[in-house]
Amino acid sequence: MALYRNNGDLFPERRSIIDAVFNFLGKSVHGSRVFRRGRRLGRITKHRLSRWVFLLTALFSIYLTVYGLKMFFQAKMESRFSIPHNLQEERNLHLKENILVSDDGKTPKSKRRKHFPCEVGFLESVDGLVEPKSYMNFTWFSLEYVDHEEKTFKTDLFEPRFGGHQTLEEREKTFYVKNQTLHCGFVKGPPGYPSTGFDLNEKDKAYMFTCKVVVSSCIFGSSDFLRRPTSRLISHYSKDNVCFVMFLDDQTLSKLSLEGNSPDDRGYIGLWKIVIVKNLPYEDMRRTGKVPKFLSHRLFPNSRYSIWLDSKMRLNSDPMLIIEYFLWRRKAEYAISNHYDRHCVWEEVLQNKRLNKYNHTAIDEQFHFYQSDGLTKFDTSNPNNLLPSHVPEGSFIVRAHTPMSNLFSCLWFNEVDRFTSRDQLSFAYTYLKFRRTNPERPFHLYMFKDCERRALVKLFRHRAVPSPPDTA
Repeated sequence: MALYRNNGDLFPERRSIIDAVFNFLGKSVHGSRVFRRGRRLGRITKHRLSRWVFLLTALFSIYLTVYGLKMFFQAKMESRFSIPHNLQEERNLHLKENILVSDDGKTPKSKRRKHFPCEVGFLESVDGLVEPKSYMNFTWFSLEYVDHEEKTFKTDLFEPRFGGHQTLEEREKTFYVKNQTLHCGFVKGPPGYPSTGFDLNEKDKAYMFTCKVVVSSCIFGSSDFLRRPTSRLISHYSKDNVCFVMFLDDQTLSKLSLEGNSPDDRGYIGLWKIVIVKNLPYEDMRRTGKVPKFLSHRLFPNSRYSIWLDSKMRLNSDPMLIIEYFLWRRKAEYAISNHYDRHCVWEEVLQNKRLNKYNHTAIDEQFHFYQSDGLTKFDTSNPNNLLPSHVPEGSFIVRAHTPMSNLFSCLWFNEVDRFTSRDQLSFAYTYLKFRRTNPERPFHLYMFKDCERRALVKLFRHRAVPSPPDTA
């Protein structure tokens, strides 16, 4: 009790405030003295409240001023760089079905679409699996490839290129199905000139020469982690008869080794046979990756089938069951999935430019060239479409190495070599021109659902490493 009394004597104002409260409630304690203190407290409270109101009013006025100026300058800029009315309507039409994209180039989380795998009707096992006798009843002709080029200029400006120096006239002729010799990568220069790239060890070449069925992938420029195929989901038959080949450069091998992924004495990491590529043919790692992606028939000259998967994927299915389901059962010689969102090249062009996937001028040049050569918009209502989509999800490709399949792969690669490395921009043009040029020579391409692709593999994000932007 003594402590309480002392506190009361030291802080008489506290007692006065308490008494004022009781006085407000009708319980008077000290009469007029408490009333005067209550009036003083009220004046202080009103003064502070008025200061806060003034401050909030000033902040709101500043906000309205800044917002008004922003809208004024934005209106001026839009009127200065206004889009013609018909072009604006066309652009709005394309943007209706696109995913909303934020300023940093990433889809806002609230707007992201979720995509799920769907059931794939694989056989229960590879036991008794035999290639159908009538399967290889496709168009047959002879293909040879340009091995080297002579110096075409009198000056010293000639520079050998991995893709060669194909003229537009030569390019046009290659679309015709006939016995021919065409550019298809691996072009060397005259004697005395340096290699054009993608150099392989002779032992690796000898191993690749023996492969009949191939699963391949690549990592260049340390752009990804190593994803090993899920061994328990792959049959002993496939492990014994399928070549699993991962192409790496020295930089990537060093990075993977630091992370604990070093090849064993036989050159394997898990199921992957590691093949080191020296002297990469392009500065753009994405374009370099198109060499093993499209030209498996050249890297594995004796193979009958190949499966390509991007390095962001882990294979979770048996290769032979994949070949049976997508090729043999469909009587197809080339299988690729459609894109999970976009179906028209016009949409793909806008998305590539919106996300700065490549030099905009180079994209425009390629796109205008294709339009001038007959590429039209994809019409979802047209029942006569040759493809269910003009935009592929090219990260997973299943191929039979038939002449038609090999020719199409060369044609598609040549477009990537000539224009941009964004192969989704050139797929539909290459396929439609190929079919239009050879109406009596069918190319059996099967475009399957993206959800089936997701059922075959596990998807990962690419390694977050800085890389220079694509250039023209």
